[in-house]
Amino acid sequence: MSEIRKVQGAWQGRPTVEGAGVRLTRLFGFSEVPNLDPFLLFDHFGSHRPEDYIAGFPWHPHRGIETITYVLAGEVEHGDSMKNQGVIGPGDVQWMTAGSGIIHQEMPRGDRGGLNTGFQLWANLPAGSKMMDPHYRDVKSDGIPEVVTPEGARVKVVCGTVDGTAGPVGGVVIAPEYLDVTLAPGAALDHPVPRGHTVFAYLFEGAARFGDGTEAFGAGSLVQFGDGDRVVARPEGGAARFLLVAGRPLGEPVAWHGPIVMNTKEELRTAVRELNEGTFIKHPRGS
Repeated sequence: MSEIRKVQGAWQGRPTVEGAGVRLTRLFGFSEVPNLDPFLLFDHFGSHRPEDYIAGFPWHPHRGIETITYVLAGEVEHGDSMKNQGVIGPGDVQWMTAGSGIIHQEMPRGDRGGLNTGFQLWANLPAGSKMMDPHYRDVKSDGIPEVVTPEGARVKVVCGTVDGTAGPVGGVVIAPEYLDVTLAPGAALDHPVPRGHTVFAYLFEGAARFGDGTEAFGAGSLVQFGDGDRVVARPEGGAARFLLVAGRPLGEPVAWHGPIVMNTKEELRTAVRELNEGTFIKHPRGS
């Protein structure tokens, strides 16, 4: 008999300033490791004030992780050491595997009303993949399928599978799911997830009940689930919208220095030395 996952914990994020002065809300980061293994960091950015985001995230390195950026409003212009350039807008996703090393920048822009909002998630790579070749994927909104489940949930499938429909991002080491779920009044979500995987939901519109439904959570809540086979959710007092994220834990040591995440302090020292010596990039630029 399948088991519904119970709520293991829930919390609100904390105001944080990152990059060249971007104001955002951090739902989890360094201090929560390894409670959400394989996930490392999750930010919600959003403001109508250009001064809160316009300085952006100028050129900086990454190694040993993947970064997933999902834009709801406004745009993010990006460029990297592989000569990828482009702009992601509302509903688009940028999935970047840093692997052995990449240097990139992310520069936000507001919509006509000045709004720029979305999310960035960092996912860890296992030791055997940390020095893999980096690669980069832009996924446009019209390439992300939307599924309406038998219970009435409307789900945008970025990564993973819902009722037989797979998202456009595949072949990721930690076997993740990344779903944008909207529940109208009277709808519900009943979604199977692999036992043993880490699962959390971030509620960013409305209110909802998860698991056994004993407690309602409001917008801005990150809900972490215990183990089980299914995630169940219902809206509370109106419509609700949340991200549902799952992935296979790595169970490996984490050595973290800024935008670089490895397994040992020696690997971190090597990365910093290579940055200083100009040997950080292991792939031909533009390859």
